[in-house]
Amino acid sequence: MADDDQDWRAVILELLGQRAEGATICPSDAARAAGGERWRDRMDDVREAAHGLVADGEVEITQHGEVVDPSSARGPIRIRRRR
Repeated sequence: MADDDQDWRAVILELLGQRAEGATICPSDAARAAGGERWRDRMDDVREAAHGLVADGEVEITQHGEVVDPSSARGPIRIRRRR
């Protein structure tokens, strides 16, 4: 199980690496992959890790297919490698 921000970043990047270029994942994909039965409790951790990856220029956060600022995004998001 991923226990800290760096581990969640690795989970996100690993899942994206398994997808086609330009494909997205839902934060719940990462939470389910490494969060065990209590994956819902890890959703905030995954979203926080995704925000860090955005700041590092690794990924983009999208809503309805459009890149959004993670600090202002409300509701469901998707994560993809930066284009």
